[in-house]
Amino acid sequence: MTRNSRVFLSIVFWAFVVYLFVPLALMILMGFKDSKFIGFPIQSWTLDWYLGVFEDTDVIGTFFYSLAIAVASTAISVVMGTWLAVLLTGRRFLGRGAVYALMILPALVPGIISAIAFRIYARQLGIEPGMGAIIWAHAVHNVPFVTLVVMARLSTQPKSYAEAARDLGADPLVTFVRVTLPYLKPAIIGASVFCLLLSFDDFVRSFFLGSYQPTLPVLIFSKLRSGMSPEINAISTIALVLTAVLGIWAERSSRRMNKEN
Repeated sequence: MTRNSRVFLSIVFWAFVVYLFVPLALMILMGFKDSKFIGFPIQSWTLDWYLGVFEDTDVIGTFFYSLAIAVASTAISVVMGTWLAVLLTGRRFLGRGAVYALMILPALVPGIISAIAFRIYARQLGIEPGMGAIIWAHAVHNVPFVTLVVMARLSTQPKSYAEAARDLGADPLVTFVRVTLPYLKPAIIGASVFCLLLSFDDFVRSFFLGSYQPTLPVLIFSKLRSGMSPEINAISTIALVLTAVLGIWAERSSRRMNKEN
């Protein structure tokens, strides 16, 4: 790579960093503005908007409601996605291509189309809008991501691990629990955090399948109808910090477990 190419790529990289992080920095700063309106200059600073978020029972309740949905849908998608990954990575069978295509389909369908389809299907099945419907939709949407991540990890597992376990008398279930599952742990943790963030941030499916209790993205959207305010910036900043901390923890945990393996 020539020097000019490296300079050009560096410029592109830093331009992307500025494009990505400057709006986030402005969002965080506006949460400290001592005014009900968004805009520069900031004449005075305050922590009231951030403190108000922790004192607002509606926001706190909505946050834990969204978190419960994310955890439940992630648990379902991890179980289903890991099972599909093992199925698709194992022996060849008739219809494997069709199973793979159906597995990947929820990740390829546009969000608005997926949400409308889930809404119609839920009505046909008699599933009422609310927490259960949202968990179901989020889990189906997240399964492909779990499957692909686990399949990538599973493809790197040496065959000698499972063969050694079988030689020692372990049946397929014991081999999976004692050998394969620990090897897949970094991938499962990474996929779990990714699905958790996807579910927590999902607006479209939550909007179409929700009831009177909104998730956090839907709550923020409803507040936006009355105009931007530092309160929205404060809520968004706190959610951003929490998700960033979770993502960093997951990345470091996965890296540490990969080194151990």
